[in-house]
Amino acid sequence: MVIKKACRWLCVMLVGVLSMLNIDGFYVDITYLRSAVGKGAVCLDGSPPAYHWDMGSGAGINNWLVHIEGGGWCNNVTTCLARSSTRLGSSKKMVKQVAFSGILHNEPQYNPDFYNWNRIKVRYCDGASFTGDVEKVNSKTNLHFRGARIFHAVIEDLLAKGMSYAENAILSGCSAGGLTSILHCDNFKALLPPSTMVKCLSDAGYFINTRDLSGTRHIEAFYDDVVKTHGSAKNLHHSCTSKMKNSLCFFPENMIQEIQAPVFLTNAAYDSWQIKNVLAPGVADIHGTWHNCKLDIEKCSSNQIDIMQDFRLEFLSALDGFFSSFSSRGMFINSCYAHCQTEMQETWLMSDSPMLNNKTIGEAIGDWFYERSPFQEIDCPYPCDKTCHNRIFE
Repeated sequence: MVIKKACRWLCVMLVGVLSMLNIDGFYVDITYLRSAVGKGAVCLDGSPPAYHWDMGSGAGINNWLVHIEGGGWCNNVTTCLARSSTRLGSSKKMVKQVAFSGILHNEPQYNPDFYNWNRIKVRYCDGASFTGDVEKVNSKTNLHFRGARIFHAVIEDLLAKGMSYAENAILSGCSAGGLTSILHCDNFKALLPPSTMVKCLSDAGYFINTRDLSGTRHIEAFYDDVVKTHGSAKNLHHSCTSKMKNSLCFFPENMIQEIQAPVFLTNAAYDSWQIKNVLAPGVADIHGTWHNCKLDIEKCSSNQIDIMQDFRLEFLSALDGFFSSFSSRGMFINSCYAHCQTEMQETWLMSDSPMLNNKTIGEAIGDWFYERSPFQEIDCPYPCDKTCHNRIFE
């Protein structure tokens, strides 16, 4: 009797564990694009680019979701050299499998609108949101600034593998990958057949040119260096670079109005990465008074919350150009302390996921893409939203 009870308990535990693994996603093998090396489309260290592809099926076999991995940027030879020995600069350092969850999940209960699409996660190994293209390679560092070539090589490879027959296609990404999906949105559309319905989705990729705590535009100076180091200017929107400094066109607020394809923005108004690295970077907080606040928004003082409320207002102001004469655009701007919400099942589509207007992010994006209903929602200020999954950092 005791043995039977123990077996039943173990079976219940096993089912629970398998269920959790299902929710958290499933693993997809890496594909190295070795043919790109001959085109000079390589990672920082000269290794081939890579992606993970879970093939579509059934009604989704001719639908394609190309999702770009995030991971910040490198802005000079020193930081790029350090990056070249990590997974963000070398495919040699990438794991052979990654988990697909959220928008990349393959089960209808977790991802009803895109579960049977071809879902691709493109690995990020160039350090400039796939905009760089410098021909010369320094023999001492062996650094290759070839992000734009990687983007084109990957898309061309996917076209040859069936994406040329795409009925629907989405270019999406998280963080620096979300910025990629904005900067390359029209490029992506131009590479696909005219008959393909093409739309772009940016998750936590709307970085704004705000001042830090010391009053310095730290992020603008950083982007200056990124654009110069990677030779990115020629791959930024010409209609923007013809009017202002090249690096300013790395900010979505200055070029988003130029994009012709439909775009959806998912972003936290209190984006945790921007709060930590743009508003209150270490160089502007030399005494570390923001340390605990940056780790957990509930540990912020009333004065710090006031400063973050000002950041939110500036973020919303930077969205002004997003809606100019484009009814096809959508957005889900919540008031969570978070960064990237489409890749994790808990924030994409679960019973307790973040919601706006009674819809989760997954539901809102599905409605927007299939034009079931428009979705353009901005949350009330922190701490009004009780559905948030606020990040707590170690």
